[in-house]
Amino acid sequence: MQDRKVILYVHGMGGGGDSRIPSILKDSLGPGYEVVIRTYDFDPEKAREQISSWAAEVRPDLVIGESMGATHAIGLRGYPHLFVSPSLNAPYFFRVLAVLAWIPGVTRFFDWYYKPKKGDRQTLHFDRRILLKWKDVQRDALQNTPLNGSKDSFYAFFGSHDKFRRSGVVLIRSWKKYFGEGTWTVYDGSHFMEEEYIHSLLIPKIRKFFLPL
Repeated sequence: MQDRKVILYVHGMGGGGDSRIPSILKDSLGPGYEVVIRTYDFDPEKAREQISSWAAEVRPDLVIGESMGATHAIGLRGYPHLFVSPSLNAPYFFRVLAVLAWIPGVTRFFDWYYKPKKGDRQTLHFDRRILLKWKDVQRDALQNTPLNGSKDSFYAFFGSHDKFRRSGVVLIRSWKKYFGEGTWTVYDGSHFMEEEYIHSLLIPKIRKFFLPL
C-alpha cells in the first residue's frame, strides 16, 4: 500500500515536464503527494500510448488534465479526474488546420507561431497527417464520459476571462453536454489558471478527493 497519493498531470499544448501549474502543485501539496508530469508527443496517437503506459506504471490516485491535455486525460479510464480549462473543442479546430495545411507555408507558420518556451516542453509540428489523427483520438476519449455511461468522476475549472472561450476552443456548453450539471466552477481569471486560484480552488479540490467519506 502506497503512503503517498499519486497525481498524474497531463499538460496542455506546448507544455511539458516543467509546466507551471504542476510545478506549483509539487511545491505546495507537501510530502503526502507525488505529482507525475512528463512531456508527451504532439502526435495524439503516440501521446495516447505514452500516457496510458505512464498511468499503468505509476497507478495514479487522481488524473488532472490541462487545456488540450483534457482529451488524453478523459481517455484514462477508472480514475477520478480534475481539469483546468479543458479544451474539448481543440480537436475540431485541429481538423480545420489540417485543411489549411495543404497551403504551402502554413505548417511552417504555425510551427513558428506556436513554438513552445525553452525547456522540457512538447515539440509542436502542425503536419496535416498529425492533425487529422485527433478525430479518432477524441472520439475514443469521449466514450469515457457520463453521457456515454462512464462511472468515473469528473470536475473542471474554467476562467471567466479565458480568451479561448471566445473562439469556441473552450466551451462550458460542450463540457455540460458530456459531464452534466454541477461539475464545474468558473473562476475570475484566464485560461492559464493564476496562482491564487491554484491555491484557493485547485489544491483544496485535490485534497477533498482524498478525504475519507
